[in-house]
Amino acid sequence: MDRFVYKKSAGITVLSASLTDFKYKRHSHKEYALGVTLRGIQEYNLEGSHQLSHENGVILFNPEQPHDGMAGDKTGLDYVMVYIEPDLFMELTNRKEPGKFRSPVVYNFSLQQKILNLCNSVLNKRDEAFSTELLLALADCFSKPDMLENYKKDDYITEKTKDMIHGNMESVLKLDDICRELDISKFQLIRMFKAATGITPYQYFLSIKLELAKEIIEKTGDIYSAVAEYGFTDLTHLNKHFKRIYGLTAFEYISNLN
Repeated sequence: MDRFVYKKSAGITVLSASLTDFKYKRHSHKEYALGVTLRGIQEYNLEGSHQLSHENGVILFNPEQPHDGMAGDKTGLDYVMVYIEPDLFMELTNRKEPGKFRSPVVYNFSLQQKILNLCNSVLNKRDEAFSTELLLALADCFSKPDMLENYKKDDYITEKTKDMIHGNMESVLKLDDICRELDISKFQLIRMFKAATGITPYQYFLSIKLELAKEIIEKTGDIYSAVAEYGFTDLTHLNKHFKRIYGLTAFEYISNLN
């Protein structure tokens, strides 16, 4: 049976998940995501490469890094994941510029245990001060240069497209306006953006839109305000996309956090 449990503490979100039949739709997160495969095989496609994380594997996703996800065999999959906002991750690792994980999957016992300790603390609702200390201990694993490298800046077309998408999140994606500003065709834009990011402008737009809707739901507990704020047709429309990315409906998600 598929199961998803989300909890928040110390400025981070923790997910405990069990998958059998569920498959994540291709998406990206604005946070860094660090996880551990507890049982089974975690199978996913990441920027055009096929990845497998076996038991005790540490999964590392960079912000805005497109991926899907599923159980690698019929026995199912159990895993935990920590989501850390980029600004917080930079503060924790004493970096002035965002870093990028060098490898998508590593087998590192010390890193694995620190992720598990932090996840257990948040999921079991331990004191936030204690979880904060565990978060800092986890961040110390990335002080070595062999774990992180510098990000390459987006090309002009990709950066400008992202800026225009972020500036119009309340409405539908208007490729014509972006193409007019950049003086290129829709087909050129889609090809160039996908080549640079791994996803289309619409997939990027939808991922950001869902992240922002999730933030409103977390802050206010009002699901319908997220529907209205970000131009979803209705609650069914929001839930259709929300469940493909988070495994739960918006109401199930906010109920989970409490």
